[in-house]
Parts: sequence; structure tokens; C-alpha cells
Amino acid sequence: MKKLYKFLLPALLPVMALTACDDKEEIVFESQLPQFELRSDAVLYEVIMPQGTLAEEELYISGAFNGGDELAVGDPRWRLEPAENVDYKWGIYLFPSDFAEGKTPADGFHFVSAVNGAERTLKGLEVTHTDYAALGQRVNITVQRWQSYFEKEEDPGEIEHDGYAVFVDDQTGWDNLYLYQWGEVNDLGGSWPGATPTGTVDIKGVTYKYFDMGEANKGLGQNLIFNNGDGTQLADFGYTIDHDLYVRITADGCEEIDPDNAVTHDGYVVYVADITGWDKLYLYQWGEVNDLGGSWPGAEPTGTQVINGVTYKYFDMGEANAGLGQNLIFNNGDGTQLADFGYTIDHDVYLEVGKAVKEIDPATYVPDGGGDDPVPNPEPTVTYYLYVADNSGWDEMAVYAWGDSEVFGGWPGAVAEEAKKVNGKLYWRFPVTAEGANVNLIFNNNNGGVQFDGPNVTFDHDVYMTITATGAEIEEL
Repeated sequence: MKKLYKFLLPALLPVMALTACDDKEEIVFESQLPQFELRSDAVLYEVIMPQGTLAEEELYISGAFNGGDELAVGDPRWRLEPAENVDYKWGIYLFPSDFAEGKTPADGFHFVSAVNGAERTLKGLEVTHTDYAALGQRVNITVQRWQSYFEKEEDPGEIEHDGYAVFVDDQTGWDNLYLYQWGEVNDLGGSWPGATPTGTVDIKGVTYKYFDMGEANKGLGQNLIFNNGDGTQLADFGYTIDHDLYVRITADGCEEIDPDNAVTHDGYVVYVADITGWDKLYLYQWGEVNDLGGSWPGAEPTGTQVINGVTYKYFDMGEANAGLGQNLIFNNGDGTQLADFGYTIDHDVYLEVGKAVKEIDPATYVPDGGGDDPVPNPEPTVTYYLYVADNSGWDEMAVYAWGDSEVFGGWPGAVAEEAKKVNGKLYWRFPVTAEGANVNLIFNNNNGGVQFDGPNVTFDHDVYMTITATGAEIEEL
């Protein structure tokens, strides 16, 4: 299991060979590669923009430090430029001399498209970043959506229907959809397998296939059988043709829905029946794309949805991420995590998350029927620490470990979040929650091109050492 901790850094993997671990496969994802050169007199922001953002769009950074949208949009000092080698990254150099007095990006900022509005989360919420760095450093940020994405809505009234209509949110995955009817009139709409959809329409972000039922057929009591025309069919669904009908169908069944409360998903979905008993649930991902959905502990649920009487927490995986091979780590954001669950984002998946993660069938799943009992947070594992007195002179020091496990996360490892004085000497402290792990250490300047092999250590006790720019020495306290 890939063990991760809340102090993980963005997984920028090295392109140089790690001399101490030549047998480890190194993978560099294109989105992780820097596209702009650092400048010693500026802070560099590299930004991944939403899919479909055009290179010619005017994109700006906006916050209290530059007067907000009203002043920033249109000012060339705050306009981002597209990267030359990839079509999804933009960059901007910020010079503190341009900032409003007493303000920096740490006071809050967001990105704005002159055409598509301010950035939004996947749920359509406003965004405020506070990421900031020292001169000569780089900040990486991802923009999820533009405001215009949530303002597009088609009115079904624009379509002239023949009588009432049956609107179908088709989640079956079938290649074809047919509707057969029997009841007061058999073969209404055609003999088996029935009629194909009259057309499609987007309503509140949901794409429906619809069947016009015919003005002349108002008031008829019918039974609807949705099928794929090739031998697979759902159970009969009773319907009197005296109102528009909205249904969601899966390969397992059909349920009536309220279009005003229908859930709009972004791409495929991970549905979670959460029986952990945790106060919080987070989903971290690593695989073809590390930190997909956010750095450790990952993303909180996009929302909740009731399916066949069961309330699921769900995570929208993003239309742009279809096809990626990922590993899912469910955790409580406070040190407790479950084993990795492998998932390719090419289908909706339903999971029960309790003592373990297991796939379930939403058509038959009952939370109290054979599932794991809810459990409180387990006791945390024994934690040891690596204490490092840093005499390297580097702007930023990171430590990577390989061997029994990557106890400090993927390359370049971890940067310490706290320091502690021991016997009057200042040490940076790195927590380890893999008791007994035997690892080899590599110290580096946080993927800045300088690194050296550290000693082999076993974490069955706290480890103290002092490093210079070229080596490390273990201390006995």
C-alpha cells in the first residue's frame, strides 16, 4: 500500500537518475514539467487551465494585491501568457514592486477569463487561493472551471414536443436505447424493441434522451420497457401519459427523478457508502496523475445522492480525466487511511468504505445487510521522527526515502513543516508512521537539481543527523 502523509509535497518527479536506486522506475508526467524559467526578481505562477481554454483568451490574476477584477482585468501586468510547448498551461511573473501597499497574493486571489468569467470549483463555488512563495520560486495551481460553465442551460420549452414526453437520464452504458410500450395500447410507438429516442436536450446541465409520447395519446395508461434492442431489458415501469416524466436508468433499474434536483456530474463518479464512522472523509489519488483532486489528504466529497434508498457520498472525477488509471486512498484527513483501491476512470463505481474498501452493486446493496460494522478511528500507529540539522545552505531542503516504503512520499520527498530544539540545537522534524521501515535516504534541494545519498536507517527509534551540502552524519543523542 502506498502510505501518504499530510505533509506530502506536489509530486514533481526527477528527470535525473537517482544514483542510489537505479532499479526504481522513474515516471515524469507532462503536466508536472515546468514550462517557464524562474526569475530571481519575481514569483512565478504556472497554472493549468480548464479543458477548452483557448491560447488567445485573455486570462488574468486578480486579488487585493492588484485591485481585484475591476482593475486587474485589462492590465497587461496581470495577464498570463500561454506556454509554448503545451496547450493547457499559462504562466505569469509577479513583481512585489507592483503590489498594493501592504498586500501580497497571500491575502487571497483567483484567476479570471475576460470572456468566461472568474474561476470556480467543480461544484461551481467561488475560489480564493493564498499560495505565495519567495522570489525566484515557482507556484503550481490548477483552475477547475470558469464561471460560464455553470451558466449554460437549455430550456426544454425551446423544443416543440408532440404531447407529453419521457425524459431519460441514460446511465446504462448500452450502445442503443429503445422504449417499448404495452397497456391500454400495445405496441404504442412500434413493435418490439420499440421506439428510439426522439432527440436529446440539456436541462440544468443534465443531458436527457427524450421520447415524445404523442398528443393523441394523452391519458393512456402504459407500461414502459427500456431495452437495448439486443435482449437486455429493464423491468416494466408504469406511467399514465398525463405529465412529462423524468427518469434515470442504469443497467439495473429505472427510477423517477425530479429534474429541479437532479445531480449534474462532471465525468464519471465514485459513489461511496460511508460506514467508517469518521468525522470526515477524503479521497486522495495517485497513479497516472498524482494529486488528482488535490494534495494530501485529497478531496472532500463533491456531494451526496440518494440511489435506491441509499445515501451515497460521491466524488466527481472530471470529464477531462476519463481513462486515467488511478489508485484511490480513502482517509479521514487526520492520519487514518485505508488500503489503495485501483480504479480506471472509465465507468461509475460504487464502493462501501468501512474497515476496508469493496465494490458493491447499487441495485442490491443494503447498508446493514452484511457490510462491515461502522468502526471508530483506529489507534494511530507508532510514530518516530527523523530530526535533521540543516547546514546545507539550500533555499529549501527535502528528504526522500526508498527501500521498504517511500515513507516521505514520492520524489522529491517531504519538506519539514516544523522545527524543534533538542539540547539547544535546532532540528527540522519529519514524522514517520511506518514502524520498523528500513530505508535509504536521499537529501535534495527540493528537486532543484542538487542531491546526495544519505545513510541507511531503520525507523524503530527516532533518528538524529546533521547534513551539509554534500553529506549527512548520524548523531547519537
